[in-house]
Amino acid sequence: MTIEFSNEQAAYQPLAARMRPSALDQYQGQAHLLSKGKPLYESIVQGNLHSMVLWGPAGSGKTSLANVLAEHCSANFKQLSAVLSGVKDIKAVLDEAEFYRQQSNLQTVLFVDEVHRFNKAQQDVFLPFIEDGRIIFIGATTENPSFELNKALLSRCQVYKLTPLSPEDVGVLVRRCLASDAFSDSEINVSLSDSQIERIALMSNGDARRALNLVECIVTHLHQLGETSLSYESLHEVLSDQGIVFDKKGDVFYEQISALHKSVRGSDPDASLYWLARMLNGGCDPLYIARRVVRMASEDIGNADPRALQLTLNAWDVQERLGSPEGHLAIAQAVVYLACAAKSNAVYKAFNQVMRDVAQQPHYDVPMHLRNAPTQLMKDEQYGAEYRYAHDEENGFASGENYFPEALKHTRYYEPFERGLEIKIKQKLKTLNDLNNQSTRKRYP
Repeated sequence: MTIEFSNEQAAYQPLAARMRPSALDQYQGQAHLLSKGKPLYESIVQGNLHSMVLWGPAGSGKTSLANVLAEHCSANFKQLSAVLSGVKDIKAVLDEAEFYRQQSNLQTVLFVDEVHRFNKAQQDVFLPFIEDGRIIFIGATTENPSFELNKALLSRCQVYKLTPLSPEDVGVLVRRCLASDAFSDSEINVSLSDSQIERIALMSNGDARRALNLVECIVTHLHQLGETSLSYESLHEVLSDQGIVFDKKGDVFYEQISALHKSVRGSDPDASLYWLARMLNGGCDPLYIARRVVRMASEDIGNADPRALQLTLNAWDVQERLGSPEGHLAIAQAVVYLACAAKSNAVYKAFNQVMRDVAQQPHYDVPMHLRNAPTQLMKDEQYGAEYRYAHDEENGFASGENYFPEALKHTRYYEPFERGLEIKIKQKLKTLNDLNNQSTRKRYP
């Protein structure tokens, strides 16, 4: 593999842009969409354009796919960035599309990058043009379109989910770059081994643009040194300077915290530590993780092991008091404890159900026997009448008493599981329930 580089260059264009495919057979990845027989592939091949939203992470090929589609179908290609464009820019492009359609019967593919950045009014501008076919709309987004795009816009577009490229696909792109004339003005030849290419592919995390940027950094580095081959140390130096990509409030962020939560719930301490490390390594606020870990203790461990909640609060406190790395270790300790602890969502289920019932049912009055009577008037009105003070009863339990409004007298919410401490809780509640059933002093016969 060789690559060429020269000091004498035309206006700079990033390697990723220079390597952008211009034909369908040059497009790499997304086989689940672009294999023969797949609806999108057949649509492109047959020239049957339709409006769509391309949803996928950075570097998965959204812009390249839009370019290839327009090129294959000989359409006028226009591009807008939702970060930089306003309604005036949108209308100017739409007017131009209408001109091309009337003058030359040429269809326009309008590609809108980061379309989720447009507000509702801006998104609505496209609707009539998509509706009557005056433009083929292709929106690209890294965020879940069901949350970020108007229903009216989504109803007029087919959504295609793009995935990160596999290391094999990224390797193909890197090798293709090395075999091309991407650096055509020759001064030196640079050689990259297969293992180095594989390392670059892995470090790119499925992002083709990131992979090609790494190649460009490597070539620049070697050119500055006047060398033609890359040592392991040099590769490590270049890769270590690239930083970690972490989407702090996007889909990847929520996917990773979801993976951490599900790993804890699934009692896998190793996977739990892995996702914790991924988030910390990517720059996630450790206090955010600490708060979520407290939630896990209540939602998934509950009364099966009540110590879990205190341990997570302690870890949160350590992070706030000492910062990192001490706080990271405390959070890791809590995460491992939660993963290994007995699991119960009985309280979580009971609480959610009672909240739904309270929202949907009438607001029943507090029964008279449960009302406080601090004044004589309230006592005369029978507030607190017939209340049985549990501490004065046998074994500290007033069998047959009921603390619900009468309309709800047989309601049960909390159903402990046969796990951890809840085994004993369940046994105790059964004993108390048996005493209630046997009592001759039932509040609501």
